[in-house]
Amino acid sequence: MNAIIKSDVISRRKALSFMGLAAAFGLAAAPTVLAVSEAEAQTVGMERRQERREGRHQRRDDRRTGRTERREQRRTGTATGAAPAASTTGSAK
Repeated sequence: MNAIIKSDVISRRKALSFMGLAAAFGLAAAPTVLAVSEAEAQTVGMERRQERREGRHQRRDDRRTGRTERREQRRTGTATGAAPAASTTGSAK
């Protein structure tokens, strides 16, 4: 077991070359990482936008249903919805 261990000394030229390659690789990899992040952010944004849109549609539908029920109650004096309304004649007292 006569292993001879040599420690290689890295010259400045090799060190600068290595750092240059590392920087080039970092610059080349950055757009790929950003593209993935942007795509993920876009997906999240689309989901949030869809949730807000669904909420608006639901609230709009609830308002329309409420208006229809109130209008029907004024016209007939009976409620068409699930909750029974107080009987009125539609005229102010």
